[in-house]
Amino acid sequence: MSEPQTLVKNASDKMLKALEDNQAELEKSPEKIYSLVEDILMPYFDFEKMSKLALGKNWRQLDKEQRVQFVEEFRLLLIRTYSTAMLEYTNEEIRLLPFRDDVSRKRVTVPMEVIQPAGPSIPMALSLFQNDSSEWKVYDVKIDGISLVTNYRSSFATEIRNKGVDSLISDLAERNAKLKS
Repeated sequence: MSEPQTLVKNASDKMLKALEDNQAELEKSPEKIYSLVEDILMPYFDFEKMSKLALGKNWRQLDKEQRVQFVEEFRLLLIRTYSTAMLEYTNEEIRLLPFRDDVSRKRVTVPMEVIQPAGPSIPMALSLFQNDSSEWKVYDVKIDGISLVTNYRSSFATEIRNKGVDSLISDLAERNAKLKS
């Protein structure tokens, strides 16, 4: 198994075990999922790279402070997105599919599928790159062929065009704050 596949497998197994171990607690207090996702999955993600991809050419017009703010708000948005998906977990199995990439290219896709007990399997793929510290980090997630990052890009571009980047950042912050309360 390649290093990126091993990383994905270990993180997935750890997350599924945490969901299982905390099932009763999560049923009572679903918001506890956020800290589980943050602790277990988020260290494997590169939020700055994801932010750059989600903003596309608009990234260049952000100053340093706006970039820091955007990365943080986008990180919180993604934690919520993954957490919501994790709460719907009901004994599905995550199966890694044959890996066909060349790790020496430092950019790979790890294909997998979520096997549902009652329903069709859901194809998924994680895009990873090897950073300057030689760590493999996730920079995109595709579910059923749809990229999470490029999905946000079109809505973010529209909001920036209509209201500006500061409005996008404050809208994200507002949404994130609402969900915390």
